[in-house]
Amino acid sequence: MEENAVNARTAIAVEHVSKVYKLYDKPMDRLKEALKLTRQQKYREAHALSDISFDVGQGECVGIIGTNGSGKSTILKIITGVLNPTSGSVTVNGRISALLELGAGFNMEYSGIENIYLNGTMNGFSNEEIEARMQDILDFADIGDYVHQPVKTYSSGMFVRLAFSVAINIDPEILIVDEALSVGDVFFQAKCYHKFDEFKKMGKTIMIVSHDLSSIAKYCDRVILLNRGVKLGEGSPKAMIDDYKRVLVGQYELPGQPELPISKAEQNLLNDAEVQEAVQTQAAVQKRARQQSGDEQESKILEYGTRQADIEEIYLTDDRGTRTNSILKGLEFHIYMRVRFYQDLPAPIFAFSFKTAKGTEITGTNTMFEKAFLEPVRAGDRKEVCFTQKMSLQGGEYLLSFGVTGYEGDDFKVYHRLYDALDVTVVSDKNTVGYYDMDSTVVVRSVEA
Repeated sequence: MEENAVNARTAIAVEHVSKVYKLYDKPMDRLKEALKLTRQQKYREAHALSDISFDVGQGECVGIIGTNGSGKSTILKIITGVLNPTSGSVTVNGRISALLELGAGFNMEYSGIENIYLNGTMNGFSNEEIEARMQDILDFADIGDYVHQPVKTYSSGMFVRLAFSVAINIDPEILIVDEALSVGDVFFQAKCYHKFDEFKKMGKTIMIVSHDLSSIAKYCDRVILLNRGVKLGEGSPKAMIDDYKRVLVGQYELPGQPELPISKAEQNLLNDAEVQEAVQTQAAVQKRARQQSGDEQESKILEYGTRQADIEEIYLTDDRGTRTNSILKGLEFHIYMRVRFYQDLPAPIFAFSFKTAKGTEITGTNTMFEKAFLEPVRAGDRKEVCFTQKMSLQGGEYLLSFGVTGYEGDDFKVYHRLYDALDVTVVSDKNTVGYYDMDSTVVVRSVEA
């Protein structure tokens, strides 16, 4: 891609990027091919990335999520120039500062101070410019006299403190962070995310790879979902996180995935009159949930599962037993789900969870955690589950999700899940900090000097 072909507001343009590695069974095979001593192909191709394209606008915070081995780190290394793509192109408009895996860009034999100068020089700064930033780097890293010791003696937490401090203090226009913050302590992580907020307000571009879905939902404007080197989608954090959870439990239809043949038992299940009735019942559940949320046209309910069980009905009642979607903070309320089973199951687990409108999971529980139901069920059984608790969330709008899951041997199975099935309003005359009210009792008394 030519430089002038990129929109002026585009910070990063990734066009049809693929990365293919050659895997050899023996080192001798690699040598023979390098010396052209054989015409026979001695390697297998491993596709780390397959035809990946996306743009990142200036001032955007974009997250990349996916399972291990999805190509998340590979695409960041290509963007930062650490790796070259096998095909495709990447165009970057702006100065990049990257915090990749621990050790990248640092000489283990050098001291922390020497590595600060090394990184600054690599980024085009003079010694005078590095010295002008030195105190800010040291203050943010906060590793004391260890900065004068070789970095090979650092703990992983100390190393990431110094590396992140250097990355953010060289005036980057684009900051790229690959999972490294996960090794820092909770106080340092909070300091780093506060820095992300500052960068966003300054209009700088941020790309984050992380398994911390709460942080992805909170800080990112857009999320890209990768799986096995393939881009499954991009969109709002909430939508992509929901899709990622489907990938984790094998309920996402991957691009190019061959359609598996239907077994005789599955065909009999599909022909079962009760299953057909369940499908109709579920349509009614979704319609009712949309009506309860007050917006039938724009319902965002996501459902999936093996359908060995079916959530037929979901609703809330207040402390007086009245069905409602508005709960008064501080009062007891009940969450109901009614489930029908189509196969014998060893020990189904019933669950619910609350999320914010942006998709951050706040709280939830299930019958396994509560040790409330650890029994087998038979095909044809119907169960009504009632969770009773006090509403301690702050006033506002929340989304309630439901699930019926279980373990069959060591395999985790999702029988039926309903994401964002109910819109719940918490009514409060007193809100505190965060999502949860600790319901503190305060006593103030005078003391003599």
